[in-house]
Amino acid sequence: MNIKSKEVNMALIWFGAGVSIAEIITGTYFAPLGFSKGILAILAGHIIGCALLFLAGSIGSFSKRSSMETTKGSFGILGSKFFALLNILQLTGWTGIMIYDGALSINGIFKNGAWLWAIVIGLLIAAWIFIGIKNVSKLNVASLSALFILTLVLCKIIFFNGDNSVVSSTQEEAMSFGAAVELAAAMPLSWLPLISDYTKESNKPVMSSLLSSLVYGATSCWMYLIGMGAAIFTSETDISLILLKSGLGWAALVIVILSTVTTTFLDAFSAGISFETISSKPSGKTVALIVTALGTIGAVFLPMDNITDFLYLIGSVFAPMISIQIADFFVLKNDSSAKSIDLQKAVIWILGFALYRISLSWNFILGNTLPVMLIIFAVTVAAQKILGKKK
Repeated sequence: MNIKSKEVNMALIWFGAGVSIAEIITGTYFAPLGFSKGILAILAGHIIGCALLFLAGSIGSFSKRSSMETTKGSFGILGSKFFALLNILQLTGWTGIMIYDGALSINGIFKNGAWLWAIVIGLLIAAWIFIGIKNVSKLNVASLSALFILTLVLCKIIFFNGDNSVVSSTQEEAMSFGAAVELAAAMPLSWLPLISDYTKESNKPVMSSLLSSLVYGATSCWMYLIGMGAAIFTSETDISLILLKSGLGWAALVIVILSTVTTTFLDAFSAGISFETISSKPSGKTVALIVTALGTIGAVFLPMDNITDFLYLIGSVFAPMISIQIADFFVLKNDSSAKSIDLQKAVIWILGFALYRISLSWNFILGNTLPVMLIIFAVTVAAQKILGKKK
C-alpha cells in the first residue's frame, strides 16, 4: 500500500470511528444548553480532546509502536501490561455499549427484538475482524460512502423538516457549560488508547496523526450536532423514534448497522492489539473475536443506557496516562522501556487518577480534563527535573 492510499485509508478509518449512534445519543444531552451554547461546548470539548488525540497518535507514529506499546516509554514493561489490561476492559465495555445502542435503535424501528439485532451486529463485526484491517479498506469505501449520504439525509430531516419553533431555551439547563465541554472532550479521549494502533503504520507521522484527529473531530462534532439538533428541533432524544418518524425505513437500518459496525470493529480490533502487549497467545484476531462475543452477550443481557459515567471513568484512567507520556516523549525525552516499572511515573499517574475523580465536582468553564492534564504534565516535568532521571 503506497503512502497516499495509507492516508486515505486512515481518513476512512476515523470517519467510520466518528459516525456512531453512541455519539448521536450523547449529543442529545446538549439540548438544554440551547443551540448556540451547545455548539460552542461541542467545539471546545472536541478541540481539547482532539489536540490530545493528535499528540497521542504522534507518539505512536514517530516510535512505530502500538498504543499500549508506547506506554512502556513512561511506565516500563509491567506498567504497559497494566494499561493494556485496562484498555482491553474498556474496549470490551465499548463493544457492548455500541452493539446495545445499535440494536436498541434498530428494534425501535423494526420491532424484531433487540437481542436479535445485537446478534446480527455482533456477527457483522466478527466478519469485519475476520477480513482484517488491511483487506477491509475497499469494503469501508463502499459502506462509508453509503453512510455519508444517509447521514446527510438524516441532517436534512432534522434541521429542515423539524419544528423549528421547538427550542431548548424554554428548557431548564440540565448541566453547566463546563460539564458540557467535558462531555464533548470525553469522546475523543476514549480513542486515546487506540489511535497509535493505526498511526504507527504511516510513514508520515505528523500528517497521519493530524489527519486522523481532524477527520475524527469533524465527524464526531457532526454526530453530536445531529443528536443535539434532533432533541431541539424534533423534541426527541430517542434516535430510533427520530429514524422512525423520518420514514427512512430500510435506509435507517443501513445507517444504524453500518455506523455501529465501522466504529465497533476498531474497538474489538484494538483490544486484540492491546492483548499482544501482554501475551503472544492467543492471537490478536482471536482476542478481538472473543471481545466481540463478550460485547454481544453484554448487549443482550445488560442495560447500557447511560454512558456518561463510563466516559468519565475512561478519562480518569487515560487522561493522566497520556499527560505523562506527552511530557516524557516531547519534553523530557525519557524512555523507561527497559525497566520493569517506573515507580515515579506510576505514583504520578495514581495522583492524576485521584485528581481527575475529585475534579468531576469542579465547575471550570473548559471542563476538568484540561486543568488536570496541565497539572499532571507540570508535575511530571518538575519531578524529573528535581529528582532526576532514575537509572
